[in-house]
Amino acid sequence: MSNSATLAADAATPAPNRSRGVKNTASDKKYLLWALFSLLGFAVAETISFVVPDTQNVIDTAYRFILAGLIVLYFVSAIFSFFDNKKRNQFIERAPFRFAMGIVLAVWDLLSTKLNLLPLPFFPGPSQITGVVLEEHAFLLSNTGYSLRLFSVGFLSGIVLGIGTGILIGWFAKVHYWVFPVLKITGVIPAVAWMPFALTIFPTSFIAGAFLIAICAWFPVAFTTAQGIASTQKTYFEVAKTLGANQRYLLFHVALPNAVPQLCTGISTATGLAFTTLVVSEMMGAKGGLGYYINWAKTWSSYHKVYAAIIIMAILFSAILKAIDLVENKLLIWQRGLVK
Repeated sequence: MSNSATLAADAATPAPNRSRGVKNTASDKKYLLWALFSLLGFAVAETISFVVPDTQNVIDTAYRFILAGLIVLYFVSAIFSFFDNKKRNQFIERAPFRFAMGIVLAVWDLLSTKLNLLPLPFFPGPSQITGVVLEEHAFLLSNTGYSLRLFSVGFLSGIVLGIGTGILIGWFAKVHYWVFPVLKITGVIPAVAWMPFALTIFPTSFIAGAFLIAICAWFPVAFTTAQGIASTQKTYFEVAKTLGANQRYLLFHVALPNAVPQLCTGISTATGLAFTTLVVSEMMGAKGGLGYYINWAKTWSSYHKVYAAIIIMAILFSAILKAIDLVENKLLIWQRGLVK
């Protein structure tokens, strides 16, 4: 009885392993199918670009290179995501969007560059737009650098002023009494409305643009910082005082850390507003920048250059948001597991 029971147990032991192996194999095959599906749209767009002849006079080099780069990028991403279940799920979740993006590029290329069905110059094809990068890379690079420099100066100045104003309003009752009504009144005024004043007062268009961006970022950062400090629970202050904390410690080690989540929300809101103000300020009086480039290209009806600048703006804005998101994750690492 004992031997037969042992043999039965030994025979039954590998079964879960075999089942788990089959399950893992099926999951791997499913992931590989999703990975191929994710790349299929860009592969279709690349094939159409090579196989179907052009009817418009364009250079396809940059467009084909970008498509090949996207295919390689997502292929490498699929390989790295293969070994992590969380990254696997994220890759699978985004696969339909990647496929759709490739198909949109393919259809767009067919209707414009290949079949010439979309009227020029208002609806240029992807090859014509990406060709701008090769044609005017130096001019585009200089204007992109100008925009980044202007945005950095204005945005960082607005954040510093906003945090300082928010601390004063949230911590000192008298400052709140006198300054908070002014903040509410001036904060709702669009930053662009200050442009005539800024161009008159400041000596250069760069300083005027930085002022407008700083004003734009100042209001949401100051408002949310003040709210975060004012909403700190009294229990925290009482515990800190019991341990011998002074007023300075209460402000910088209790109230201000409590305001960090609201501060991050204000910075995220200010980013979009500041970027919009950046583009508008460059279109009105600036001597450089992507907004200036768009205005210049529009004057000559070079709409493919306008679209190229808009795409560069979208990439820059996404990169800036990603950088801010990484900083926020570092600052709010204590919220992981507590806030979904």
